[in-house]
Amino acid sequence: MSITAIILTYNESRHIARAILSIKAFADQICVVDSGSSDDTTDIARDLGAEIHTHAFINQARQLQWALDHLDIRGEWVLRLDADEIIEPDLAREIAEELPRLPRDVAGVNLQRKHIFMDRWVRHGGRFPLVMLRLWRRGQGRVEDRWMDEHMVVSGGRTVTFNGGFADHNLNDLSYFTSKHNQYATREAIEVLNQRLGLFARDDALNARSASFQASFKRWVKERLYNRLPFTLSALLYFLWRYFFQLGFLDGRSGLVYHFLQGYWYRFLVGAKVMELERAVAPLRDKAAICAELSRLTGHKLVPLSEAVATPAVRDNQLAPRL
Repeated sequence: MSITAIILTYNESRHIARAILSIKAFADQICVVDSGSSDDTTDIARDLGAEIHTHAFINQARQLQWALDHLDIRGEWVLRLDADEIIEPDLAREIAEELPRLPRDVAGVNLQRKHIFMDRWVRHGGRFPLVMLRLWRRGQGRVEDRWMDEHMVVSGGRTVTFNGGFADHNLNDLSYFTSKHNQYATREAIEVLNQRLGLFARDDALNARSASFQASFKRWVKERLYNRLPFTLSALLYFLWRYFFQLGFLDGRSGLVYHFLQGYWYRFLVGAKVMELERAVAPLRDKAAICAELSRLTGHKLVPLSEAVATPAVRDNQLAPRL
């Protein structure tokens, strides 16, 4: 079974060699899609045998889907790997040995990701395992068209789960972590506002069959329950649930830092940004005017559904539904 790996990069010189070396044993083609790195990310990747492609970045979903739509993908299976992620040796063996044995009705493989924070494995607080679809048959997978919390989904078959080690281990410092989550919060606030105001098409392809039950259930809880509570209450309840009921306190001091920042501060920040943006567009009634104002405030080009459908070119560089 031949495998093509796709890695999205931007200034990932600290991570890219580690990511590529973790998959070289089983990946037949490695495609790095870079969005204009100013460091030596692409030089390192090229020296390790990766193909280098450059494309302007809009968001994760659009960047990955562009790769799926435009690259010469030769593998029978496709692997999505973030630059700061690692396929550990036991999972590499499992992929190499078990993938050829899968029956034809299996369209995708879920991996069980663990998170390494401050060089320690976050084992509790509901953070392990995070079951996510990362490996799929060519032509049967696509990425949801969302600004945040996008997932790979498959069609025409079922999914199975492999058990080997799969780690998210970013080596950057807390300044990077908080800056990245600030950007995430803006994109997630856009998704929440779209859920409430119906500004543009929402891609809801995620379900237990197209990806994993865990991912689809978490999406349901977030959108049907969590997002409907006042953020001043929901962020606190979520942190308490993770830290005490899901035993996050067993992760030690670094775990406290992680669960507080990612499980409370980040969730509170999303809610605060939603409140700020809602107040800014409250006087507006026209969806085009709302999208224009949100575009100005967030720096992301947002297009209402009516304009997106009427203008095919918008599919390449703006938030429009992928129908």
